[in-house]
Amino acid sequence: MAAEILVQAVDGTRFEVTLREGRGETRHIVNVEPDYARSLLHGKKTVAELVRISFEFLLENEPKESILRKFDLREIGRYFPGYEQEIRGRLRG
Repeated sequence: MAAEILVQAVDGTRFEVTLREGRGETRHIVNVEPDYARSLLHGKKTVAELVRISFEFLLENEPKESILRKFDLREIGRYFPGYEQEIRGRLRG
């Protein structure tokens, strides 16, 4: 069963993400710096969509319980070096 990914903007740079899978749920706060978002998006999608697609990527690589509860989106690339290239490809598709 795939996790349900709910993304809610908290303010201009912070998003709350709820992951629901089966009877389990986790919540995460993600900071997205505008310049970093622009470097990935190139006007293709919204920042909320970028966050959702990034969580899809994370869930393909680790269980929801392993995802940090609070982090900056840029940190994903430190743990998964191919993240930015993969996300750019998904955003184009």
